[in-house]
Amino acid sequence: MSRLDYVASYYAASAHAWPERPALEGTLECDVCVVGGGIAGCSTALHLAQAGLSVVLLEEHRVSWGASGRSGAQALFGVAAGQAKLERLIGAGAARTVWDVSVEGLALMRELIARHGIACDWADGYLLTAVKERHVRELRAELAELTERYGYGSVRYVPREELATTLGTARYLGALYDSNSGHLHPLNYCQGLAAAAEAGGARIFEGTRALRFAAGGRAGVRVTTPRGEVRSRFLALCGNVYLGAMAPQLARKIMAVATYIVATESLGVERARALIANNAAVSDMNWVLDYFRRSADHRLLFGGRVNYSGLRTFDAPGATRARMLAVFPQLKDVRIEYAWGGEVDITLNRAPHFGRLAPNVYFLQGFSGHGIALTGIAGKLLAQAIAGTASRFDVFARIPHANFPGGLALRRPALVLAMLYYRLRDLL
Repeated sequence: MSRLDYVASYYAASAHAWPERPALEGTLECDVCVVGGGIAGCSTALHLAQAGLSVVLLEEHRVSWGASGRSGAQALFGVAAGQAKLERLIGAGAARTVWDVSVEGLALMRELIARHGIACDWADGYLLTAVKERHVRELRAELAELTERYGYGSVRYVPREELATTLGTARYLGALYDSNSGHLHPLNYCQGLAAAAEAGGARIFEGTRALRFAAGGRAGVRVTTPRGEVRSRFLALCGNVYLGAMAPQLARKIMAVATYIVATESLGVERARALIANNAAVSDMNWVLDYFRRSADHRLLFGGRVNYSGLRTFDAPGATRARMLAVFPQLKDVRIEYAWGGEVDITLNRAPHFGRLAPNVYFLQGFSGHGIALTGIAGKLLAQAIAGTASRFDVFARIPHANFPGGLALRRPALVLAMLYYRLRDLL
C-alpha cells in the first residue's frame, strides 16, 4: 500500500472520486502552515482561507486518511470527559463555554455541509443506551443536568417500551435521544471541507510528511518536508497521534488506541429499518462500548472493540462481529463485507488538548473519540486565535493535561491495567 492509498474500509470503497493532490516540491511561503489533513486540519485551513490568510496544508498520506475518514462517524454534543469533570478542572463558567462550543460544532457541521454542498449522507439523531440499571439512573441525571442547567432542549428520555419499537434488540433498558446530534460519511465530509478550503485559496499537498519545524525570530516558522520546505508566520499542528517525533512534547499527552468497525452486506431498506427505525446513531454506556448505525445504502456499521495493548494478534473482525450478534442475533446469516480499524487519540483525562508550543505554533489534539463534530469547530477556534480573537481557544487551553505515566516503555502496559479495571466493571 502506498502513502496515497486509503486503508481498505467501507468508507474508502463508497467515497466519491476525490482527486489526488501533488506532493510538495521546493520552498513555499504562506501566512499559516497546517500539518494534518483530517477534519481539524481541513477546517482550520478553510476558516483561515475565509479570513483572507494564505494557507498551505501538508498531509503525509491523503486527506482524511486517518481517524477522520475511518471512524464511527457519530457527531455528538459535549466532550468525552463529561461536563462534571470539566467543571472540576476549569470551573463552571469555563466548562459552560466548552459545552456551548460543542453544541455550536454541530450547527457548524450542518452549515458547512449546506454552504459547500458536501454530499456526505448526514442523518439526524443519536441514542445513548443503558445496559444496566445504574445506566438508567445516570441517564435520568444527565437529562436533568442538560435540560435544567444547560438549557439543552433537544434531548428526551426514551423508556424501555418505546425503545423496543425503535431498536430491533431487547438489550437496552432505556436511552437518551438527542435530535441535534447525528451521523454521516466521514471521508466524504472531510474531503468536502478540503475542497472548500482549496476553493478559498488554500493549497493542499498529499504524500508530504512534515518532518520537523523550527520557530522563532524574524523567519517565523520553517517546516521541513522530504523534498521541500514551508516558511510561514504561523504553524497549526493538527496531526494528533501521527505527529510523532515532530512534536514529542505533544506525544506524551496522548495515547493511540485502536478501534475496529465492521460493515455488513446491504440489508435492504426494510431489514435495515427494522434494526434502527429512526436511523439514529447508537452507542451504549459501557466503558468498552458498542456503537452502530445504518449507512445510506442500508448496511449496519458496527464498532465494538477497543485495543489498548497495541498488539494485533487477535481476530478483531471476528470479535466485533460477535459483539454485533450479541446486540442483533437476527443478523447471524448476514455476511460482513468490510472490516477495518484505526487509531483514536485519547488524553489521560479524556478532555480535548488545545494550546500553543510557541507564540506562533498552535495545536489541536486529544479529542478522545468525540472528534467528528468537535474537530470542525476546533479548527474554527484555532483560525480565530491566529486572526487575533483567542478567547474561546484559550478556555480550552486552560484545561490541564498530564503526561501518560510510565514513559514510552511502560505507558501502554499501565494503561492496559487501568482499562482492565473498567472492563471488569462493565462485566459486573
